[in-house]
Formats: sequence, structure tokens, C-alpha cells
Amino acid sequence: MTLRRLIAPAALAAVSMLALAGCTGTGTDAAASGDGRLQVVASTNVYGQIAEQIGGDLVDVTSIVSSAAQDPHSFEATAKDQLTVSKADVIIENGGGYDAFVDALIDSSGSDAPVITAASFSDAWPEDEAEADDHGHAPVEGFNEHVWYDPHTIEQVAGAIADELAALRPDGADTFQGNADSFAAEIAGLESSLAEIDAAHAGQRAFVTEPVPVYLVAAAGLDNATPDAFSEAVEAGQDVPPATLLESLTLLRDGGIGVVIVNAQTGGAETTQITDEADALGIPVIAFSETLPEGQTYLSWMQANIEALAGALAQ
Repeated sequence: MTLRRLIAPAALAAVSMLALAGCTGTGTDAAASGDGRLQVVASTNVYGQIAEQIGGDLVDVTSIVSSAAQDPHSFEATAKDQLTVSKADVIIENGGGYDAFVDALIDSSGSDAPVITAASFSDAWPEDEAEADDHGHAPVEGFNEHVWYDPHTIEQVAGAIADELAALRPDGADTFQGNADSFAAEIAGLESSLAEIDAAHAGQRAFVTEPVPVYLVAAAGLDNATPDAFSEAVEAGQDVPPATLLESLTLLRDGGIGVVIVNAQTGGAETTQITDEADALGIPVIAFSETLPEGQTYLSWMQANIEALAGALAQ
């Protein structure tokens, strides 16, 4: 079977023949019948909610990872997940090695539905990866795969979702495009809020225990002062080297850190030492998560994160 994956415009030339071949997949057949809603499967509820907002009443969305208790990095898919993927008209994944279980499910289910890979829409995505055989699904050295914390990237992803849904169901094209336009307008609001932080706090240093929110921190004009060895060890679930921990504690004690940001869904002894030290020094600590909190949309969640960041820096 032929698998078509949607990647960023810079990479389209390298895979144009593959994309054309994929137009005969199960997703197109389902759309051509005109029966029922398009079935969209997302790796996490972050992308699932965005798909719901773009697709509206014309889609049914299933998010494989939908709980804060589930870690996409180490998620183990089930036979039920495989069945879900086999019935998908469109699949949305993060890529960059973050949710590799999706690729395993695609292979095991035999799905030839189009796949939208968010990481490839990032401005930070290495150009030479556009020609890679896996099209951005394996980890890439030096690339931060947590691209949903970059509103600009997510705007492009939402547009790709609208385009793919319209290709599968042309009678809904106006609905999909209108929803994508509304989504983009609200992304502009997020970027405006980030610009306000930049104007007030540009150059302020932040300590981020994991690289999850680094794109948002950068968009706010802040400098990530975290030693790479610290955040890399925490993300990998490894012990932070003692010398790196000492370096990190010294950074806090030197008085140049304006905010500490932790991952609400993971942690460890070294992260606790950092937050305890920050509390003792009066440095604000805020927590960001990897999956969408219950009752939130992507846009409301990001706005809440931005407001939390602005409030911490204003203390």
C-alpha cells in the first residue's frame, strides 16, 4: 500500500510523487462515498482538539493519548488503537520521534490514510530532513520536537488539516477553510500576547527543566538559561550529573533567573531540588503540561500558559 504523509512546504518537492500516489488511499474512498463523517485519528488530544475545531460536525476525532497520565514518548499502543488507525481517513502526529507509536500502528494496521506530521511544519525543522525516508518521524539531533508550543507552527498545521479534509470531502471545503481562518485569527491573538511579554521582559532568563515549552519561551523574547545536560537528562528520565545540578542551582542563586518552568506530568529528585531552591529564593515556578488539560481547547490552553508566564515575570 502507498502511504501519503503531509509535510511542510519546503519538503513537498522531495515527496511530491509519493503524495500523488497516496491520493488513492482509503481516506479518499471514504470521502467519495459521501457517507458519514471523516474519521480523524490524532496521536494526542492536542492535535485531536485542533482537528475537531477545524472539522466541526463533519469529522469524528479519536485521540490515542488523551490523559495527563500517559506519556507519548513511552506510550504502548493496544490492539484497539491499531483498529482505530486502520479505520482512519486522516492521521495527525507530532513527529520528530515524539510519538513513534503512531508509525508502528500505521505499519501494523496497513493504513494508507494521509498523515499530517506537525514537526515538519516548524521553521526549526532541518531542511535536509525533508528528503529523509521517514519524513520526520525519527528523533532528530538538535531539534526540539515539542512543536505544539509554537503557535506559528500550529497555525500551519491547522491549515494543512483544513486542506486535507477539503481534499477528502470537497463539499465541506468552505467550512474547513472558514474554521481554519478563525483559528488563525486566534493564533494571532496568542502571538500578540507573546509580543507584549517580549516588549516588557525581552532578554529575561528562564530556567526550563525540560525542553517542552522552549518554543513558547523563545517567542516571548526570553532566554533559556538551562544547561543542556540538565534538561536532556530530565527528559530522558536519567539522573542529572552532579556537576550540572550544582551549575543549575548556582544559576538560581546568582539572581539572574526570572522564572522556573517545569513539566507538570513528569519530574524527579533533581527537578524537586530546583523548584525547592526557586521557592526559597522567591523565584516564581510555573508548570506546563504535554497534553491538553480537561475542558480546554488548544487556544484557551496556550492563552492560559502565556498568562501564567506573564504573571510570573511580573512578580
